Amino acid sequence: TVALSMISRIILFISLFLTLPCNAFVHLKNPIMRSPSSFSRTEQLQESALPFAGSGPRQVDMNRYNLPIEEIGQEWTANLVAKTVDDDGGIFLGCKNSREHFVDQLQVVIPRPQNGVGLGIGLQEIAGGREDGLGITVISGLIEDGYVNSCKSMSTVNMDILPGDSISSIVVLRNRNTRTSLGEQVGLTNEEEIVTAATECLGYDATVDAILGLPPSFSENEILVINLRRVRRKPRVQVTLKYPPSQGEKDTTLELFAGENLRLGMLVRGVKLNDPMAKRFDTKSEGNCGAGGLCRTCSVSVLRGGDLLNPQKPAEKQMLQENPRWRLGCKAFVGYGMKEGEM
Repeated sequence: TVALSMISRIILFISLFLTLPCNAFVHLKNPIMRSPSSFSRTEQLQESALPFAGSGPRQVDMNRYNLPIEEIGQEWTANLVAKTVDDDGGIFLGCKNSREHFVDQLQVVIPRPQNGVGLGIGLQEIAGGREDGLGITVISGLIEDGYVNSCKSMSTVNMDILPGDSISSIVVLRNRNTRTSLGEQVGLTNEEEIVTAATECLGYDATVDAILGLPPSFSENEILVINLRRVRRKPRVQVTLKYPPSQGEKDTTLELFAGENLRLGMLVRGVKLNDPMAKRFDTKSEGNCGAGGLCRTCSVSVLRGGDLLNPQKPAEKQMLQENPRWRLGCKAFVGYGMKEGEM
């Protein structure tokens, strides 16, 4: 509870199990091969979880926000992002109801299977039929005695693959010896190689071609990284606004999503938080600082559910040290840790 100081294609579904020899060699039209760099192995491979501004590190099992399987196929869409100076652009997976849902990122890391052993992943094309190979392909399931399913027994593997997920890329990580020479001296240099098959927003055939395009395995110690996309609903936070008795306003309940700024979230829902009559903390004059965290005119008293907000930074804490329950609305983000609840 927050106490306010003032009003402030269309196509047939194809459901075929992918039992292809994933290491069979087919030349990739656009192979992505990266040589060693100064980054660590984890940094080179990691596709971090999609960030929500202000939501901080995830503190809950995100699978609680998974959509029912019957809804997922209707939610997937492809978004074209134009190339800019700072962004290469491209076509990326998205969700139709982006207000309430989002596309999350997951990663499954397993030992690479031997040559001739298929992954055992069922694929289903839900959009495609284009000459350029673009479309949307999702996972329909795992073959019971398939390779990927067998990896569940490994204690080091987090096998979080569900029907409805889409594979955005498959990465092979391996070390190989390269012959080098320096003058009359000849030696071997062990180098790390990363090969990526990009499959995001591809139809069924193009997805299979990309996976088949991965080079053959030549070592038992190669690693396979499966990067996934999953549609989830956004965590919700119910915020009850309690006005001062003198205003004669009834309590109001708003629904915000995890990662939303409290002041901005209220503003777009028709509630102006800043007190126009209050004097600024910094200049002692009227007006507000425009969400700069300087004037304190958007401060609220948090009566319940303070754990759903991000921790205070030193400047905010110092400004409000005389009122421990107070928070600056412009610096408070709801759903911290991607948690749901009531305030």
